[in-house]
Amino acid sequence: MPIRKIAVIPARYGSSRFPGKPLALLRGKPLIEHVYNRVRECTSLDGVLVATDDTRIMNTVLNFGGDVVMTSDTHRTGSDRLGEVAENIDADIMVNIQGDEPMIEPRIVEAVLGPMISENRPDIVTAAVDLISEEEYLNPNVVKVVVDGEGRALYFSRSPIPHGWKGDGKGLRHLGIYAYRRESLLRLVSLPQSALEISEGLEQLRALESGMSIVVVEVRGFSGIGVDSPDDLAKAEEMMLSMEEDQDLGPPRGDRGTL
Repeated sequence: MPIRKIAVIPARYGSSRFPGKPLALLRGKPLIEHVYNRVRECTSLDGVLVATDDTRIMNTVLNFGGDVVMTSDTHRTGSDRLGEVAENIDADIMVNIQGDEPMIEPRIVEAVLGPMISENRPDIVTAAVDLISEEEYLNPNVVKVVVDGEGRALYFSRSPIPHGWKGDGKGLRHLGIYAYRRESLLRLVSLPQSALEISEGLEQLRALESGMSIVVVEVRGFSGIGVDSPDDLAKAEEMMLSMEEDQDLGPPRGDRGTL
């Protein structure tokens, strides 16, 4: 029987750092629309949903032709919101894609799905890229992760980890995507918030503190950023504009032939 894989993008209006973030305009479109359209490009998925507790977000998604479900307004984290969806949907694998990753690439979704369709499926799979600057390393809005020799997460933090990173060590920036076995997700959301989760403001630490395994897939060549603040939105605007200009240039002149 085929494994059914559903992506869910949790989106709430009342972000403490950036209220109304899912509806903030980026290149003339709401942030949530960018994320949704990029995720839909992943052909391995059987469906994509936005899960929200806000009618403004729901109406926006419906207006651009997306699928959306309304969820409770009492959820503490995106994973908790995803858990409500999991209770009411037929899926074996649930992919949680944060609504502030407008540059997420289909290949990253494919990458986290890979271990989930293997014989020995882990509880959770997530993704990370190399840290590229001291600014990222020191920025508390950039979540860092350290892994063991088998690629399993040891710890996630907003603090600069590993200590003493100077650009030549094993420093990884976490990306806002998780693939869960449905039963692992339902177990996770049944647990109370953990001490480290509350301290760091990172829901994945609840899983680690409860003994669940998180496999970290390292992605190469990805330079997109998550949007945690209005400043990040401006950076994303600049990056996307630059990418569009590069695409407009077309192939190098030597490849265009002669007239």
